Amino acid sequence: MISIHVQILLIILFWNSDCQIIHRIEECGLSCSQGIHCKSKPSSGIFNSFCHDAPASLSSMVLKSMKISTVMKCVQGSPCSLHLNIKGTLSLDESIRGLEICSLSLDTQQSQCTNVRFARKKSKMLNGKKVQVQFNCIEVNVAQHIYVTMKTVPNYCEVKLSQEYYVEDCRNSDVGKYIPACSAGKFDYNVDRARKIISVNVSNFLRDQDYYIRLCHKWFTCEDAGAFAVVKGKESLKPVSLKYSQLLPCLCIEGWLAIPDARRIQLCPFENGKYYTKALWDNIVYNPATQTLAWEPACPVLVMVNLCRLMKSNNHCEDIQNSSKNSPEKQVKYSRVDTHPRLCMKFTTKQGSWVKCPFAHGEFPAWKMRTAAVAEQIQVFFTSQTKAQFSVLVCNRTQLALCESVGMHHSVSVGDSISIAMSREMCGSTICIQGWRTDVDYSVPLQVCDIHCGFRDQTYGDGNPAKAITHRMKSVHSLH
Repeated sequence: MISIHVQILLIILFWNSDCQIIHRIEECGLSCSQGIHCKSKPSSGIFNSFCHDAPASLSSMVLKSMKISTVMKCVQGSPCSLHLNIKGTLSLDESIRGLEICSLSLDTQQSQCTNVRFARKKSKMLNGKKVQVQFNCIEVNVAQHIYVTMKTVPNYCEVKLSQEYYVEDCRNSDVGKYIPACSAGKFDYNVDRARKIISVNVSNFLRDQDYYIRLCHKWFTCEDAGAFAVVKGKESLKPVSLKYSQLLPCLCIEGWLAIPDARRIQLCPFENGKYYTKALWDNIVYNPATQTLAWEPACPVLVMVNLCRLMKSNNHCEDIQNSSKNSPEKQVKYSRVDTHPRLCMKFTTKQGSWVKCPFAHGEFPAWKMRTAAVAEQIQVFFTSQTKAQFSVLVCNRTQLALCESVGMHHSVSVGDSISIAMSREMCGSTICIQGWRTDVDYSVPLQVCDIHCGFRDQTYGDGNPAKAITHRMKSVHSLH
């Protein structure tokens, strides 16, 4: 329950940050309560940086309750700007001539200071009274980290207020809509597939600012997919060229103004194309030392991965049992995999299925099963360039990819052979000899089917008829 409450609190905090309304002003200024006339002037802050011991009669609580907020100054015909709205309460005292308000940007170390002075006559009359000072002429940038101080003039030690403050960023609806720095720009692009270049034109951004643009692969964040380019503010009509290696669904164009914490926009033009999704399945790697077959997605994708056996008769790829794996963003690995040309990987998404056969090009040695029919025996033997163990059985093919055992399993090694006794009942279009590797976890079975035994009667000396099988030899490289 605690975690749910924490999540709700975080949602509320983020919602408040994004949706908080920022007060508008048409002009900035200084105001003081109690009818006291006060005025301000810029200050370097140097002369008031060293503090003095406060008089014994002066309380350290003479200055208190500093509050900071952001206001937006909008004047017709000019872009809006952000300012700090600083309020503080001072107990008037004859030893205090005024206040100094300073802001320090913790991002750039730049400071702005203002001296606030009170009319002496009025302030003496109200000695001991509390006066509220409000100043909102310190201009700030989007998402700036500010350190604000308020001191007395003269600067008395231990009579000081300070506070860190974060200016709203472009996620705030008012800031994002009205502050020029949050106008992240607009893209127009053109793809040159022959040269593998995307040309981008940027518009709708501040012309006196440079603009960064790059290609990136969008995962949880957008990860670099090459060097970024700079659009000079004075050359904003000139397109930039970005080289890419492959058009992928997660390949995006990202741009932002060359200012701290600028808002970024992304355009992902290839995310819905089936043509571009096909490129995701190319990154298949086999390690012969560990017999590991691996695929790693170049983009986040919801996909079901299977090993499958490619059927020769109709190019359908039949799933291999217990090989299904889901992969949203992680690498998929299969250990101890047979390198037969018809062992493939199948990728299934909402858009369809794709089959990739990494061993189809003969880069890895493939094993072969051979059969020879002599008399009433079928001899089965295997050839392979590597050590391997196999299993053989006679089966009844009830479906294209389903062959049910009708006899015992026989084990055999490379270079050895096994003899299987045949009967007239075993000769037919649905009976097959099936062999597969047993020294790996994932293998494709090969089959010799449609066994025409060619039985014929022969008379021997004892007058008993004999059954013989016409001598045949058959070699098989793939599934039927």
